[in-house]
Formats: sequence, structure tokens, C-alpha cells
Amino acid sequence: MTTEELLRALRYLPAGHPDREPLRARAIEANLPLANRLARRYDGRGERLEDLAQVAALALVKAIDGYDPDRLVPFASYAFPTIVGALKRHFRDTVWGMHVPRATQELVLGLRAATGDLEQLRGRTPTAVELAGHLRVDVDVLADAISASQVYRLQSLSGSYTGNDDAELVDLIGRIDPRFARIDERLSHGELGRLVAALPLRERRILAMRFSDEMTQAAIAAELGISQMHVSRLLRGSSTDSGSASSPRSSRRRDRERRHRHRKESIMSNGCGRGCARSR
Repeated sequence: MTTEELLRALRYLPAGHPDREPLRARAIEANLPLANRLARRYDGRGERLEDLAQVAALALVKAIDGYDPDRLVPFASYAFPTIVGALKRHFRDTVWGMHVPRATQELVLGLRAATGDLEQLRGRTPTAVELAGHLRVDVDVLADAISASQVYRLQSLSGSYTGNDDAELVDLIGRIDPRFARIDERLSHGELGRLVAALPLRERRILAMRFSDEMTQAAIAAELGISQMHVSRLLRGSSTDSGSASSPRSSRRRDRERRHRHRKESIMSNGCGRGCARSR
């Protein structure tokens, strides 16, 4: 039976029929050579042939399931663009080491074939102007494609660059920035140090236990004999006070809060407020 006959018989079998899976498997096996031939077309482009064959086989299964035998179109005519499209999407979406626009990717794919054609035609390596003319693109667009082809596969920074396992590529481009140490010194002995020094002794001790000794809030609470919630409030208050101690606006806000608190305490101690005065 041809593939079309197999799929036509499969189409009219009811769901759950025991012959459905055998017919589908026969159709897939009969067309695996087509999928492998299409995968080999893309061999040599930086991707393993085994991976390409797997992509093509999955696309073949999709074509088997999506084919409509009533349209009287040969199965190969339907499966061919389905498999080729899957292979192209594989290169576009998963193979490139960096994100490159689709138009540039397609131009890179055509660049190798155009270079070979012009080399045979002229007997020498073609110039960028000749390649751009052959591909019908601007020279600047071609230059972008050539640059993009160099990032098709990115070399690992942990890879060796001399053949010696002890020498890695990252050693050529990376080093410790000494300015990081100066930032730590400035934070420790500069503005941050002055702000922390202005805090009450207990809050400074809590900060040291939390961030220097790396103690948990529960451990700090047990050490000081207070609740964990109290420790959390003190930590938040310390960070707020130290972060805004030099701000005039925050100083005025704290003064207003202090006056409001004193006024509230005075009202509560007298046992009466404005409402009492009006009622009298």
C-alpha cells in the first residue's frame, strides 16, 4: 500500500480501533528515508546530523497526522515543506548562540552557497560588493550578516585557548576590578559608618549580629530576650533611620511624629480630649 492508501484507510477507522496505530506506524516508517534525506541537506552547518534527523522525524509525524487524503495531493508534496520548515525553524530558534533577526539568519544561510558559486564562476574569492550584488542586498546588510555568522557558535569562556587545560579563555578578558574594594571601604568607613555609629547601642548590636555574625532573627531574639517581631521592627527601624538620618525632610517628619505622640500621651493622661471639652 502507498502512503496515501495507508492514511486514507487510517482516516476512516473509528477512534480506538486496533488497526489505527499499526497503519500509522507503517506510514511513518515508509517515509523516514524522505525525512533523513532532507535532514542531510542541512548537514555541515554546525549541528549534528543525529539532531537534524530527529527534528525531521518529528516533523514527519506531524505531517502524517495532519495530512488529508481526500484532497488528492501526494503525501510527499505535503510532507516536504512541513519537514523543511521544521529544520529551518530549528536553526533559527535553537542553534544560534545569540539572537539574530530572521532575515539576517536567512542571508547567512545563503552566503555560503553564494560564495561557492562566485568562486567557481570567477576563479577567486569574491569581494563583498560582488557578493552583495549576487544576493541582491546592500553592502552594509551583507556586512551585518558576515558579522552575525561569527556568533553562530559562541565559544565557552571556560574553554581552553592554548590546548592547556589550566588556561581558560576567561583569563584573557576577565580580571578583578579594584574599584569594588574601594566601594566596600567607602561604605564601611564613610557615610554608612557614620550613620550606623549614630544608632543606639542595642540597634548597632542587632545589626552586627544579623549582618556580621549572620544570625537569624529568632537567634537574636533569644540572645537578647525579646520577641522576634521586636527584632524585625528594630532592624527595619535601624535601616530607615540610618538611610535617612542626614535628610532634613526626614528630621522634620520625625519631629512632627514626636510632637503628635506627646500630645496623644497628654490627652490620654488627662482622660479627656477635644470631645470632652465640647461636651462640657
